[in-house]
Amino acid sequence: MIDAALLLPKILAQSGDDAEMKEVAAKIAWSRAAGQGLQPHAVPFRLYRKTLVVSVADAIWQKQLHAMSSELIFRINKLLKRTVVESIEFRIDPAALGNHPQRESKPKGSERLPPELSDAAAEISDPELRERFKRAAANCIARRESRR
Repeated sequence: MIDAALLLPKILAQSGDDAEMKEVAAKIAWSRAAGQGLQPHAVPFRLYRKTLVVSVADAIWQKQLHAMSSELIFRINKLLKRTVVESIEFRIDPAALGNHPQRESKPKGSERLPPELSDAAAEISDPELRERFKRAAANCIARRESRR
């Protein structure tokens, strides 16, 4: 299967100087450059000229990501094989993060809990506590399996 992100340079070359296409490509490249760990905390908002505007939750994330911005710019442009982003502006906008769909992270093995643990989880009436129990059990099983 072909990774769609690897097609971005060719798509950009064919689109010429289309600002909308550059924005879409920069957002996709941001997601790849930032990685899954940052995706829930920093969401690309728009590309204005050559400045990528990224929404972050608070000043702490803003400061941390600002320190990493040159590395992120390098990764984005390397993926796109051209200079699309010259700077990144991190704006504090927690509301924008709330609107961004996030992947639910499930620990490895959470779908294969032993029947006795699934039965025990089913008896927990509080849904949040039940999910925490399942995640803890799955993490414990994964940790045990990784030691083998």
